[in-house]
Amino acid sequence: MDADDVVRLRLSQQQLRRPGAVSAEAALKNLLAVQAQEFPYARWSLAQRTAGASAADVEQAVADGRILRTHILRPTWHFVHRDDLRWLLMLSAPRLHQGNGGMYRQTGIDAEAASRSARILAAAVAGGAHKTREQLALELQRHGFPAKGLGLAYLIMHAEISGVLTSGIPVRSTGGALKQTYALFDERVPATAGGHDDRSEALAELVRRYFLSRGPATVKDCADWSGLTVTDVRLGLGLVLEADPGVLTASALDGLEFYFSSAAPGPAAIPAAASEPGDEPRIDLIQCYDEYVMGYSRSRYFLGGTAPALPERDTPMHVVLGDGRMIGSWRHDLAGGRCELDIRTRSDPGRPGNRAIDEAVAAYGRFLGMPAVRK
Repeated sequence: MDADDVVRLRLSQQQLRRPGAVSAEAALKNLLAVQAQEFPYARWSLAQRTAGASAADVEQAVADGRILRTHILRPTWHFVHRDDLRWLLMLSAPRLHQGNGGMYRQTGIDAEAASRSARILAAAVAGGAHKTREQLALELQRHGFPAKGLGLAYLIMHAEISGVLTSGIPVRSTGGALKQTYALFDERVPATAGGHDDRSEALAELVRRYFLSRGPATVKDCADWSGLTVTDVRLGLGLVLEADPGVLTASALDGLEFYFSSAAPGPAAIPAAASEPGDEPRIDLIQCYDEYVMGYSRSRYFLGGTAPALPERDTPMHVVLGDGRMIGSWRHDLAGGRCELDIRTRSDPGRPGNRAIDEAVAAYGRFLGMPAVRK
């Protein structure tokens, strides 16, 4: 296995290459969790792994509660399928609360405040009465909580991590953007969903699905992605291989040990996007928090660039891939019923006319259901 093999296998296992998933839900089930703090771009992370899911398809799955958006893993916003959230939270919550401990103390969230605010929040959204963050703030303030700034953010996050709140049906702001709402966890996440009640079983499931969807990857990559310890990941990996010794293949590269699906096609069977010398590379527009980026830490360097990164001056922050490696940046601007894409690459810094980029722009327009042009 060499660096090109790693790139090809990751593109394939993450379903950024055909055959894609049959739906946004299926793409999410494959990846287990997808970072989603920028909702408009996170919709695309799911849809581009399918045969043609639209932004509306992803939004409907979120509204229906099949796809939930909540704080989990490191923690940050993630899309998680409702069938996986209960057991993932059981596995993740203790470390999340531990990691948030300093901010809880700084914002005055002790055990009594957490318990009382949880009761207030649960009552506020019970019976399908989904509420925005602003509405929840008013409810908390009515009961004597300051509920502003970081204090509000961490009260709500504490309730999410504790299995009190999860995402509800999004609502449109006056400007047309979707806004997060919150719902009662037990009303959106069936008690029977997932079924991994034992921590060891849950640990093995997380590790198995991580390496099947993101391999080739290292144990450290999995630990940093999941928020678990390297010790826990090694334990989970041992359980996976004990239950099914042939499910994963190990290979050494750059002094590191990588694991990936034994059922993955051989790298030679995954065609390169540029089939002939001089052909344009296959272009993918991915968000800067896409799992192709955030799914790795120790071995992120195969991306061929630094992402995510704070943009310099007016530089877009999302990532342009050429045959799986970073070659530029992009962003969208939605106005007047159309989408303008600011795409900047090292080889084609400014003008339309690049066929592969034109195809990527057209695909993004189909996803949004509106005309899309390159600036």
